[in-house]
Amino acid sequence: MNTGSNEPGGVAVASDEAEEMRDRARDERGLGSRAPEFIKARRALHLSWQVGVFVVGLAVVAAGIVMLPLPGPGWVVIFGGMAIWATEFVWAQLVLRWTKRKVTEAAQRALDPKVRRRNIILTSVGLVVVGVLAGIYLWKFGFVMPWKIGGQ
Repeated sequence: MNTGSNEPGGVAVASDEAEEMRDRARDERGLGSRAPEFIKARRALHLSWQVGVFVVGLAVVAAGIVMLPLPGPGWVVIFGGMAIWATEFVWAQLVLRWTKRKVTEAAQRALDPKVRRRNIILTSVGLVVVGVLAGIYLWKFGFVMPWKIGGQ
């Protein structure tokens, strides 16, 4: 029976350092192409593979950009296209890592009680300002429908 220890009768204990090293190793995987070896072995095939990955990633990113003003998960699709590019291009891998780090930091900051309180106060003030401006507009100009329902 393997207990994960090098000493007889010893028991392996998972330390925070070991977990940290595994996480760091996972994050610092080799940058570059993740194409299969038989594709990387032939220059022309690898170049056509990269062009194909770029075109597919570009189509996904373009669809995400279209979804930004239209209904749909625009940012999720854009990051999906970046993930497709990251399978082949170092610059996309670096951008994706930077984005993941910034999103994680923002999520941690958003959970801070002071920041949440500030965000709630700012949202409330913004809603009050919009409500007052809408009230002033309606008081000054009234509410007129662009079509005539009563005159028919």
